[in-house]
Amino acid sequence: MARSTPEKEPGRLKQMWQVFQMTRRSDPGITWYLILSFLVPVAVSIVVSVAFFGGNVIGMILIIVTGVLLGALLVLVVLGRRAERAAYSQISGQPGAVGAVIKNGLRRSWVGSEEPVAFSAKTRDAVYRAVGRPGVVLIGEGPRSRTQPMLDKERAAVSRLLPNVPVHVLYVGPDQGSVPLHRISAALGKFPRKLTKAEVLQVDKRLTSVAKVKGFKIPGGIDPQRMRAPRPR
Repeated sequence: MARSTPEKEPGRLKQMWQVFQMTRRSDPGITWYLILSFLVPVAVSIVVSVAFFGGNVIGMILIIVTGVLLGALLVLVVLGRRAERAAYSQISGQPGAVGAVIKNGLRRSWVGSEEPVAFSAKTRDAVYRAVGRPGVVLIGEGPRSRTQPMLDKERAAVSRLLPNVPVHVLYVGPDQGSVPLHRISAALGKFPRKLTKAEVLQVDKRLTSVAKVKGFKIPGGIDPQRMRAPRPR
């Protein structure tokens, strides 16, 4: 019986090309961003090499090579960030999008779940929770006018259970001033830190163990893995 050979993973260059192609479909300006990201460090290195190492060929070569390496690194950084933003834009506005971001986009200092802590079956609005060093952050998904009552209820419940832990609120929806999906992680990082790493785990464990609302599933069938663009390695 013939053995099936495992499918070979694409190489790094092919992965980068796939990420670029995916990103360009929703972000046509990515090409110019990448060109500038590479050319600016190279141009600066050439100017510096000529100005300060005009008589030293080895010095000029080393500076220019450094500029090329910095340009290549900057291209990878810009491509990764724009690709992530493009991936988020594909699920923006869909029920469960915030859960996908919490599952895949939070920093390691945060603990969260893709399952909502409150959900309206009628409007498909939801409230998600993340726990980090700033405390507990409740994230409303949907119009603010509809998620506000759910957020107030969850905030009161958390405050009764953990009166000494700060509780913050974020809004992700169509309202002006709401946080875009790709800015959730940055918005979480702006809150002042109040807890230690050990306290973060204790708070999350406490909230999880006494949660009264269980069994919520991501509405609409969003697969959190689909929103994650492959990153160049």
